[in-house]
Amino acid sequence: MGQHHHGQGRHEQGQGQGQGQGQGHDPHHSNSHRHHNRTDLDWAELAEHLEGQAELFAPLNRQAVAWVAARQPEPGLVVDVGSGPGVVSCLLADEFPGARVVALDGSGPLLERARARAERLGVADRFDTLESELPDGLGDLEYPADLLWASRSLHHLGDQRAALAAFAERLAPGGTLALVEGGLPSRFLPRDIGIGRPGLQSRIDAAEDQWFSEMRAVLPGSVPETEDWPGLLTAAGLRDATSRTFLLDLPAPVPEAARAYAVASFQRGRGILADLLDVSDLATVDRLLDPDDRASLYHRTDLFVLAAHTVHLARR
Repeated sequence: MGQHHHGQGRHEQGQGQGQGQGQGHDPHHSNSHRHHNRTDLDWAELAEHLEGQAELFAPLNRQAVAWVAARQPEPGLVVDVGSGPGVVSCLLADEFPGARVVALDGSGPLLERARARAERLGVADRFDTLESELPDGLGDLEYPADLLWASRSLHHLGDQRAALAAFAERLAPGGTLALVEGGLPSRFLPRDIGIGRPGLQSRIDAAEDQWFSEMRAVLPGSVPETEDWPGLLTAAGLRDATSRTFLLDLPAPVPEAARAYAVASFQRGRGILADLLDVSDLATVDRLLDPDDRASLYHRTDLFVLAAHTVHLARR
């Protein structure tokens, strides 16, 4: 429901945030280390939700990738760090027809989906997958990357500053790191939806903020970090740090794919945030998720999708 998730983004997760995530999950990173269950993610089970989200967010990601391409026009090696099921990896292959693209993720099942997608889209001849945990997996690349794309994967790593330094080390001279972190929580509904207390999504955002902090706190080697992404990129030895935010704006009435995404986002939020929301808000969420309720997400005519993802760029 929120953003962090969150996305492919992988990434989705709790939907939450970190501030800003894209909702739905961050596809990123299959956590082999299992944290306590409220922050525990099974990326393979999430695959369908992640793919649906990434496909829905394709217009936003295309704009973002085109902006990156204007600064890094002809990369030889492009690595999608925390690729999940490879929707954006294949978009990168499409945007950079002269590049070899590597989808790097810790989840084998998600990478199988990435390979199948590359086959379907006719880019498999220059598309590789690398199953490895971050940030160490970057050391398995055969040569430095001209473009590293890391969408909502960094916030699943305990020491984000050290991970950024590792990312920077794997860039070729003149290479670019594109980091997708931050943005705004996704919005699906008006403030007053006619059931429950007005302002439901704001309270869900607050719960997701708490969930996200808990998720970060139990990561192995977790280090608190001020989320000044351009500052962190500069501290990692990169230059010309700049940021831009891209919007996904799907007004009501939404296509079925957007409705399905909203339902999946609220379902994931319902599971993850159950003990962070009060009883009345949980009752409202349950009504929103009841296909037989005319006030539910399945029937509402006021449902929309409005999301913003921020991309931070810097060069070696």
